Amino acid sequence: MFAAERRQLILEMVRANGAVSLRELARVVQTSEVTVRRDVRALEAEGLLDRRHGGAVLPGGFTRESGFPQKSHLATAEKTAIADLAAGFVEEGEAIVVGAGTTTQELARRLARVPGLTVVTNSLLVAQALAHANRVEVVMTGGTLRGSNYALVGSGAEQSLQGLRVSRAFLSGSGLTAERGLSTSNMLSASVDRALVQAAAEVVVLADHTKLGTDTMFQTVPTDVITRLVTDEPPAHDDRAATELQALADQGVQIAVAGASGNSVGGDSVPPRQARRDVALPGPRRGAVPGAGTGLRSAAVLGEQTPGTERARVADMRRR
Repeated sequence: MFAAERRQLILEMVRANGAVSLRELARVVQTSEVTVRRDVRALEAEGLLDRRHGGAVLPGGFTRESGFPQKSHLATAEKTAIADLAAGFVEEGEAIVVGAGTTTQELARRLARVPGLTVVTNSLLVAQALAHANRVEVVMTGGTLRGSNYALVGSGAEQSLQGLRVSRAFLSGSGLTAERGLSTSNMLSASVDRALVQAAAEVVVLADHTKLGTDTMFQTVPTDVITRLVTDEPPAHDDRAATELQALADQGVQIAVAGASGNSVGGDSVPPRQARRDVALPGPRRGAVPGAGTGLRSAAVLGEQTPGTERARVADMRRR
């Protein structure tokens, strides 16, 4: 494929999806990420797209929302790894909320194996994934169906969440930054996500590396409310993604990285079903020790995933 053909195809993919990772672009145009990165730089110089952490987005600073068919084919391997790891944080008999999204749908498929679980959701796809699970109770919100992502939104959904209290909320979104937290491109979705957060004692964000550093229109979860981020390992050349992860950790967010090499862990955030080497625990989540420095602490960890999945190595980073 000639350079002009590659760049035209790259541009069409970004226009259709709003945001596409370098990995996905390289796979589709059948070339290396190095070549794709060079093409993206050339297209950015022409003002046709913007570069982001490990990918490309529509120009203008704020990405638009992609439809479900487009999202379901983006970063599929990363979403699978994230879902495998996130499922390990859920214990038998818990009550949780799970928001809408393709990554949370992958999580729901794995939660079907957790007995005694109660899942509250506004996502038809999450409910469908759990519909035939034994000993898993699914509670759906009310609301108006939003066809682009099969989610229930509006005042009916928000009112049905009033007075609810669960242990954890698992949410996805369109972008995540240390400065602004989790955000999405749709006002109705953002409003329901905020109601889901209000119902939970802890908030776990599921976001692949292409969303790191991406900012979208409506904030859903401020950074200081996020308990934990579950993400995938950014490409080795993606310094900006690593910088964003460090900035999130510096603000007290626990970082769990699926499929990382040189795995690391900080604190007690290794999933219950993970086998781990004992490590010294860091201090409280919100800098309780005056003058204490920040940074990522590390120790080797090797996780044993649930049956049917690959043996994965897990990194979990946390502020001292």
